[in-house]
Parts: sequence; structure tokens; C-alpha cells
Amino acid sequence: MENYTFNSFTLQLEGLNVWKGFFYPAFIFLLLSYIFIMLMNVGIAVVILMDKSLHQPMYLLFCNLPLNDILGNSILLPRLLLDMLRPRSELFISYYECVVQAFTTHMSGTTAHTVLIIMAFDRYVAICYPLRYSTIMTNKMVVKLTASAWGVAFVLVGILLGLTLRLNRCRTLITNPFCDNASLFKLSCESVLINNIYGLTFTVVLFTGSIGSMVITYTKITVVCLTSNSRSLNSKALKTCSTHLVVYLIMLISGMCIIVLHRFPQYSDYRKLSAILFLIVPGSLNPIIYGMQSAEIHKSLSKLFRSKRVVP
Repeated sequence: MENYTFNSFTLQLEGLNVWKGFFYPAFIFLLLSYIFIMLMNVGIAVVILMDKSLHQPMYLLFCNLPLNDILGNSILLPRLLLDMLRPRSELFISYYECVVQAFTTHMSGTTAHTVLIIMAFDRYVAICYPLRYSTIMTNKMVVKLTASAWGVAFVLVGILLGLTLRLNRCRTLITNPFCDNASLFKLSCESVLINNIYGLTFTVVLFTGSIGSMVITYTKITVVCLTSNSRSLNSKALKTCSTHLVVYLIMLISGMCIIVLHRFPQYSDYRKLSAILFLIVPGSLNPIIYGMQSAEIHKSLSKLFRSKRVVP
């Protein structure tokens, strides 16, 4: 009869399978990526929050993305870098820390979707109802949209993890370099049918709502642009919407890769890599794409740097 350890509070991580010849390049890449993500996202968030000229709905809603990227990467990447320096036999993690990692992973991914949904609504109002924009997108509306984006993600992920926490554990090996919901409920020897049903429902609702909102808003925006003779309106729509759409597609493709690879256990190494890239790629590209496309953020950054060049 197989021996099981029930409800152990010390778990073991499988870690990353990195070839010896690629260990140092992989470690340096992850370290530099983390530093870059922190500098860029913190910088963009600080500029938006400090510069009153950027206290507009579009920028305040966008500010949720760098804050979300900071949260997700700060919880996972430092621990991952430390684990790469340890022998695989010493990759232990407490159950509570594992739960926090899992919650943060799913919260960050879900919030990325909900934030991009409310940003799409902002672009829809700005382009389709420009004369009513200031009356619709008030500070109160921005707060409501922001709270709903984080609140919906919190509830959805809270239920997801709550269903997993109720299960008794009979295994201790996390088959991943970090903890997520699937890795946690695989520790149980009980039926996980409810977890699978809710997980599938969660994914379908999130992706259907996300993709559906993008299709509806961009269809209406396209109709307005095609029926309008205003070059300035079309130029504005192309500039702001293309940026938003590129960010959304990067996030969507990264997330879809993880979901698909979860169905193929034989490709576990590719799944681990895609899970890490899901954090690194959007977190690195979001501030570049939005920051470089926005003339206002450019001006604010140049002002910030000029103000620091003080001659003694």
C-alpha cells in the first residue's frame, strides 16, 4: 500500500529544468527582466500619479496595469531566482506561502483581463461619444471601474482557491517552479470534479467576457471611424486603440499557451516556460508600448529628468 503524508504544511517544488550550459544565461535573463519590469512599471506608475496633467481617465485606468505587473512579478520572480540557486533537494515552500503565490498568480492574470476590459470601455466612450466623455468618465466612474476590475478578479480567484483549500492533501510535490491552483489541487487524493468544473467555468466566463467586450467595443469604434470624415478622430482612434489591442493580444496569447499546455503533461517543461513568460513578457512590454505611444507620458518623463539636472 502506498504511503501518503496527509495535510503536510511543508511542500516541495519541482523547480525549473535548466540545462547546465544555459543556467547562468537563464538566471541573468530572469534577473535583468525583473529589474527592468520593476524600474519601468514603478516609473510609469509614479509619473502618472505625480503629474496632475496625467490625471485623466485613460491614464488613471492604465495605471492599474503597471501596479498589477508589479504585484505579480514581485511575489514570484524573487523566489524563483532564489530557488534557481538552491539544490533541487532543498526546494521547499510552506503551504501558506504556496497559497499566497497561487492567489497572486491567478489574481494578476485575471486582473489583467478585467483592467483591459475597462480600458476598452474608456476608449469606446472617448471615440463614440466624445462630447459626453467628460460627463460619463468622471472621477467617480474611474473609481467604480477600477474597483470593479479588482473586485471581480478577487471574487473569482477567491472562489477558485477556496474550493482547493477545502481539499485534504496526500502529496507534497508541486509539479511547477511556483504554486498555482492546478498544482495545489493535484496534491489531493479526493475528487476534484468541482474544482475542474469551476475552473473551466471560470476560464470560459473570463475569456468570453474579455474577448466579447473587445469585439463589441472595437466593432462599434470601427463603425464610427468608417462613417466619420474627421481625420483627427480616425488618427486618435488608430493610435490609442492599436496600442490597447496589441497589449491585449500579447496577454491573451500568453495566457492561452498556458491553458493549452496544461492539457498535455508531456510538455510540462514548455508549460513552465510559458507560465514564466506570461509574467515577464506583458510586464516588460506594457510600459514600453503605452509609455512610448503616449506623448503626454513622454513629456512628463522628460520633465522629471530635466528637473533632476540641477546645477549645484
